[in-house]
Amino acid sequence: MTEPQSVQGYIDQTPSWPDGTPTPSVPMTRMQWRIWLLATAGKFFEGMVVFMTGVALPLLVKEFDLSPAAKGVVGAAPLAGIMVGAIALGGLADVWGRRRMFVIEMAVFVVFLVGLALSPSFYWLIFFLFGVGVALGCDYPTAHLVISESIPSRDRGKLVLGAFAFQAVGALAGTAMGYAILVADPALYAWRWMYAIVVVPAAFVVIARLFIADSGQWLMSRGRRAEAEHELARLLEREPPYPKKVRLAETVDPDAALHSRTKDWHDARRGRWRDLFNKKNRRATILASVPWFLQDLGTYGIGIFTPTILAHTVGHEIVQSSSVAAIVARDIEAAKGAAFVDTLLVVGIVAAVFLADRIGRIRLQVWGFIGCAVGLALAGLQAHVDEPARTLLLFGGFMIFNFMTNIGPNAQTYLLAGEVFPTNIRGKGAGFAAAFAKVGAVITAFVFPVVLASYGTDFLLAGLVCTSLLGALLTWWFRIETKGVNLEEIGR
Repeated sequence: MTEPQSVQGYIDQTPSWPDGTPTPSVPMTRMQWRIWLLATAGKFFEGMVVFMTGVALPLLVKEFDLSPAAKGVVGAAPLAGIMVGAIALGGLADVWGRRRMFVIEMAVFVVFLVGLALSPSFYWLIFFLFGVGVALGCDYPTAHLVISESIPSRDRGKLVLGAFAFQAVGALAGTAMGYAILVADPALYAWRWMYAIVVVPAAFVVIARLFIADSGQWLMSRGRRAEAEHELARLLEREPPYPKKVRLAETVDPDAALHSRTKDWHDARRGRWRDLFNKKNRRATILASVPWFLQDLGTYGIGIFTPTILAHTVGHEIVQSSSVAAIVARDIEAAKGAAFVDTLLVVGIVAAVFLADRIGRIRLQVWGFIGCAVGLALAGLQAHVDEPARTLLLFGGFMIFNFMTNIGPNAQTYLLAGEVFPTNIRGKGAGFAAAFAKVGAVITAFVFPVVLASYGTDFLLAGLVCTSLLGALLTWWFRIETKGVNLEEIGR
């Protein structure tokens, strides 16, 4: 009879030849790949819907007669929803379980997406955009957890980031889809089709998520060993069977001897929000949340300059027009330019997938932040030179920024947030980090246009250079490298 092992021990286990020589690896099971693919769907839909909103915005402005302030609300609504969803719903994965929240979040997404496509007024539009953001915010921690708790430790970085890469793929797809719909049906209501077309595939994902294996690590953290063994056997089912029998070892909490029958011990086992800030976990909370906040300031700050980039890309400045035909035509050109710029996000995240498990999360995040600062500094020099150097510096600087942010902080902050916390508070920790980061995004949406108008481009870019360098410094100061680390060892 085989000796009992931990959940991650079984997942990391590789078979050996009859003479005892271990095989270099063991293929992923069909269930593991199914979980990964269904997790990529959430990131894909996030990128698709958020970037499609950028294509839809000129049509929304015309249909609902939006003021500049109302346009800011439209842009900030899904970001605010992501912030609320990450902290309000993401932590429920620690209470209700990974699989249950994995299904609920996508069902909520579908309901609000239908409402968004049918929005009768501006206020309903904002309500449904916020609701879509709430569902996407919940997906930040939950999708990470269902992947990272079901795959081998040595492949965790590349597979989590591989799923995260679909956010950039979705961004490209959303921009391209918006463009295709505008070309096929150049009408003011075309924005409704942009959202409606996502409903059917999203509903299919809801159904498919019902049938995945639940997290054995979460079940063991709740003392449900028999269920954990059953779900782990489903996860690792393969032909020929390996392992033939799953027998999990009981986990021992170091505080059990003192608190085994007390309410405090049971609360600690379930995980409390305040545990994120105790001496044991404070370092992880700072590392997971503060650099991500600084990264979102830069990433969404660059969004302020998108019209400038597009003006150089498509060869003309964007002008105001009240004609529906002119608005649609200008929107088509902007969508083409945005799709071109967004390709660098994909290049950056692909590089991160291949390097995260080789170089390590911390080094990539530090050098990524520094690279972002270099790109922003180059873009800042454009105001002090003449053409063609001005265009080259502006465009080249933002190209460098887009690549370095996705190979570094944009990818690694997401990866680290789901790895640095113990199992019983992993959902809360990842959710808090994502929510804290989106505070930076919401601040950007409201404050940066005012700063830009009051102090100019040079001041704003200089500020973003400073926040990027600060992100590199804090990442190194509070560093916790998780490359290849068994998640069950985190927090012990």
